Amino acid sequence: MASGRPLFLGRQTYRLRRVMDAARLLPILGFFLFLLPILWGHGASVARSTATDALYLFIAWPLLILAAFVIARVLAPVVSAEEAEERDDPDGGAAR
Repeated sequence: MASGRPLFLGRQTYRLRRVMDAARLLPILGFFLFLLPILWGHGASVARSTATDALYLFIAWPLLILAAFVIARVLAPVVSAEEAEERDDPDGGAAR
């Protein structure tokens, strides 16, 4: 344990990393949610109601947009801080 790195992350850093993970998983969740009505198959003899599937999709779509909005608002300070660092260091840390 003499590596000099802390054993545990701070709470804020941990939460930001989990939010970044959620941002990475959101497209996969959206893909699954959009394909979910296909898995609802009623059977070969019963006609499917496309109205129910369309209603589901038009409810899932705004929920995904809302989730992306919330994630973007949480990550906005982190992104703006990284952009400020890039403006201060035009070489991108290549001289280190």
